[in-house]
Amino acid sequence: MTAVSTPAGALSDADRNWRRFVLFRVLFNSRFYYPVLAVLFLDLGLTPSEYTLLNFAWAIAIVFTDLPAGVLADRIGRKPLVVSSAIFMILEMALLAIAPRNGGIALLVCCFGNRILSGMAEGMASGADEALVFDSLAERGRSAEWPSVLEQVVRWQGVGLVIAMLVGGAVYDPIFMGRLSSALGFKFHFDQGLTLRFPIYLNLVTALITLWTALGLREPGTRARQCVPGDEGASGAEMTAWHLVKTAGTWIVKTPAALFVIVAGVLIDSVSRLFLTFSSTYFRIIDLPEATFGIIGAALGLLSLVVSPMARRMVTRNSMTKNYLLLGVMALAGLTGAAVRWHYWGLAFVIPIWGAMMALDYIVSYYLNNLVDSSHRATVLSFNGVAVNLGYGFISLLFALALKAVRNGGSTQEAVARGFALLPPWLLFAAILCAIAFRRQYRRLSVIPPAAEAAAP
Repeated sequence: MTAVSTPAGALSDADRNWRRFVLFRVLFNSRFYYPVLAVLFLDLGLTPSEYTLLNFAWAIAIVFTDLPAGVLADRIGRKPLVVSSAIFMILEMALLAIAPRNGGIALLVCCFGNRILSGMAEGMASGADEALVFDSLAERGRSAEWPSVLEQVVRWQGVGLVIAMLVGGAVYDPIFMGRLSSALGFKFHFDQGLTLRFPIYLNLVTALITLWTALGLREPGTRARQCVPGDEGASGAEMTAWHLVKTAGTWIVKTPAALFVIVAGVLIDSVSRLFLTFSSTYFRIIDLPEATFGIIGAALGLLSLVVSPMARRMVTRNSMTKNYLLLGVMALAGLTGAAVRWHYWGLAFVIPIWGAMMALDYIVSYYLNNLVDSSHRATVLSFNGVAVNLGYGFISLLFALALKAVRNGGSTQEAVARGFALLPPWLLFAAILCAIAFRRQYRRLSVIPPAAEAAAP
């Protein structure tokens, strides 16, 4: 990461914060257990139905944490929420590390606590970390550098994901660990009961480093408190939590650009994320060997090196509506191709879906941070987080009902394959509804100018 030239003297808070923000995002999101997530919980002794319910609890925990956390971030500061998120990450990994294998109710309680803490950690970090860094840059008149910071985040998160996928998948395999031990001259027997916790231990270490990173963030010295029309006299510390929520929600509804950013983002994210959730099943459908799953995940992570500069060029050269149209076309093309189920070659259609998801995170973050004022930034970002998770939950429920309807006594894998064919028409239908809903604001949205090109931090 190349530093911006700064005035003589110590490193500015803005530079310190954006560097730690990038590191925080990489450590927080690069989980070593991602390539074996479902397998890990099942090997611990959970049933598939218990695992499914735990993931539902995780999503609900995010929904109920995200908005209150955003309000707190706008009232008491962003750093306390980011630090709390790192602490919860440590606790969630510690619970999983001590969860008794095949421990019955004790195992279920530990795993339930892990999922709740994990969801709360996600909710606390959502919005607060971005708001802190954006405010730090804006305080020094450097908000134009925000696209460059986001580019760094996308790029290095991809690198972190590659490392996590390769290392996590390797240390989970007792055969690989045995061969590695022998190659190093050690004679040690590894079994699955031992190695299944290795990715957890690695993540516990990164969680501790994440906390150290969060503690080094510095709250901006001043944060502009610009009231929206009709909100004069209700700013700063005098704002109640409910007033912040109401004000931010009203601002979103009355700001077509912000509402469009969130709604269009949810439509693309929900369908794409649903498909990627079932990506390992899709790989089986197109006859890819399971040994390649971790390698494929790592290779997809490398797409960040291409997506991050691409997303930056999109916000600096295109209008908002054009960017969302491009991402929608990418996702629709990928989902349509995946529905064909071409053996082996069907892997190519995962690339545009994954790329659209990565670019979408960048674009949504850029537009929302630039549209909202500092006094409501974290709350508005939290509204977006809640909308994204509710959208994903809604489409997951519809997909589950669809799978039940199309199964007809067949295998689960075949039902999922048939369900994939429903995703392209659903995305197209939802996109048409979105276009109709915002047709009166189309010209106003189209003329929102692209971002000014900024020097890379």
